[in-house]
Amino acid sequence: MNGAIRIGEWTVDRQGNRLCRAGETVRVEPKVMDLLMLLAEHRGEVVARDQMLAALWAGTIVGEEALTQCAIKLRRALRDSPRNPRYIQTVSKRGYRLIAPVMPAEVRAEQAASSAPAIRGATRRRWLLLWGGLAAAALAASLIIFTAQPAGDPIDAERRADAIASPIPVAVEPFDYLGLDGRSYVAAGITDDLASDLSRAHQLRVVRSEHGHSTRPDLRYSVSGSVQQDSGVVRINVFLTDAVTGDQLWAGRFEQAYDNLFALQDEIARRVLAVLPARIDDAERRRVARRYTRSLAAYDAFQHGQAMFLARTREDNEAARALYRQAIALDPRFARAYASLAMTYAMDDRLGAPAPSSLDRASALAESARQIDPDDPRVLWALAFVHAQARRLGASAEVLGRAIELDPSFADAYALLGGVRTYGGRPGDTIPLIRTAMRLNPDAGYLYFLLLGRAYFFENDVEQALVNLRAAAERNPADVETRVFLAATLAASGDVAAAQWEADEVRTLRPAFSARAWLATYPMTSERQRERLLALLDTVRL
Repeated sequence: MNGAIRIGEWTVDRQGNRLCRAGETVRVEPKVMDLLMLLAEHRGEVVARDQMLAALWAGTIVGEEALTQCAIKLRRALRDSPRNPRYIQTVSKRGYRLIAPVMPAEVRAEQAASSAPAIRGATRRRWLLLWGGLAAAALAASLIIFTAQPAGDPIDAERRADAIASPIPVAVEPFDYLGLDGRSYVAAGITDDLASDLSRAHQLRVVRSEHGHSTRPDLRYSVSGSVQQDSGVVRINVFLTDAVTGDQLWAGRFEQAYDNLFALQDEIARRVLAVLPARIDDAERRRVARRYTRSLAAYDAFQHGQAMFLARTREDNEAARALYRQAIALDPRFARAYASLAMTYAMDDRLGAPAPSSLDRASALAESARQIDPDDPRVLWALAFVHAQARRLGASAEVLGRAIELDPSFADAYALLGGVRTYGGRPGDTIPLIRTAMRLNPDAGYLYFLLLGRAYFFENDVEQALVNLRAAAERNPADVETRVFLAATLAASGDVAAAQWEADEVRTLRPAFSARAWLATYPMTSERQRERLLALLDTVRL
C-alpha cells in the first residue's frame, strides 16, 4: 500500500512510523506499523493470527504473545478500546479485523474541504434520518421471523430433572457484530440485556464473558450469537452449546424491524429459557423479559453512551454524558440512563476533570435512578459506586448486598464490594470476593486484576500483588491507578529501578500527577494504608 493514507481519524506516515490527527502525533514501533498496514491491506476482512505471525516475523519463531503485545500497542496508539473497538476488532478464535475506513490522505482532505459548510448540525440530522428510516422500515417488516434448528432432543428429561436441584451455570458470550458501520455497541447491548434477563431466572447462574469462549469446568451451557443490521432490519442468530462437549444443542434465527428490537429481545429470552433445562413458569418468564425502556431511540442513545463510557477517557466520558442525557430526554423514566449519567460525574476525579459538585450531582442522579427502579441490580451498583467514591463505604456495602440478593451471578457487585473492603482497611476480606467475581466473569479484563493486586499489596503479599498488577497493566497499559500500585509494590520489593520506570509511566500518562493530590480524591478511608502507600511513592518521587 503506497502513499499516505487515512485510517479513521488518523493520517498514517508509514516511513516515519507515525500516526497524526488534529495536531497530535504518536510514534509507533516498526513492527506495530507493519501490523497496521497488514490489517489495512485487508480492511474489513479477518486476518488470521497464523497469517499475521508469518507476515510480520517471517523466518523467525515467536509465540502468539508477541502478536498480542503488538496488537495492544497498536490499540493504545490509536486510542482504541478492545471492548468497544472503533479500529481493531478481535474476532474470537480467529484473528483481528480493521473496521475503520481506509482511504488516500488527499481524498479525505478533499472531502473535508467540500463538506465543511455542511458539518454544522450534522449530528441532529443524522439522528432524524436514522429514526425516520427505521420508522419506514417498520411498516415493511413488523412481524418477528424465527427459525429454530434443534439438534434432535439434546436436553432430555433426565438432565432437566437433575437441573432442578441446583442453579445451572450458563455462560453468555459476546455476540459478534457483523456490520462495518461502527455500531458494535448494538451487539454489546443485546448481549448485556440477554445476560441480565437470564440472570433474573433463579434457577440459572449466569457467567458473563467479555472476550468469548469461557473455559470453566463447572459450566454446563454456553449462549453465543451474532447481530447484523441491514436497511432497518436486525437479524440475530443465537446458539446454545454444550460447554463440556462443544456440541451445538440448539440454534435460533430471529429477524425483525429494528423499531421492534425490544419485542425481539423478549422473544429471544423466552426461547432460550424454553430450551434450557430449568422449570420456569410463565410469570417468571414475563418477569425475565422486562425491558428497561420502551423508547428505542432512548435505548440506542444509552447503548452508544455505554460504548463511549467504557473507553475511560475524559473526552469519551463527556461524550457518554451527552448521550445519557439524550436518552433521559427521550424517556424520563429510564432508570439505567440516570444511573449511568451518575457514573460519568462520579468518574470526573479519576479522569482528571475534578469539580467540587461532581459527587453531589452523581449522588442525586443515582438516587433518582433507584427511586425509578429499586430492583435493577445495575442501578443499585451505580448507586453503590457513587457511595464509595464519596467514602460512604457502609452505605455502599449495604446497597451491594441488595444487588447480589437480586442477582447472585452479578460479578461486578462482588468486585465492587471487594474494592469497598480494601478502601475501608480490610483487604483480606477483598480477596475471596474478587475470586468469586472472577469465577462468575472469567474475562472481566484489567479491573478485577487491579482490585486483587491492590488487596494483596495491602496484605503485604508482594509476589501475588505483582502477578495481578502486571496482569492488569497488560490488559490496560494506560490505567494510572494500576501503574501507581505497581510503582509502590516494586518499591516495597526493593526493585527501585523498576519502580522508577513505573513512576515515569505515570508521569507520561498524566504529566501533572501528584500522589498526595490523587489520594485527596481517592475513596480510601484507612489512614494506615494511605500512609504506607505515600511512603513508598515518595521513594520514586511521585
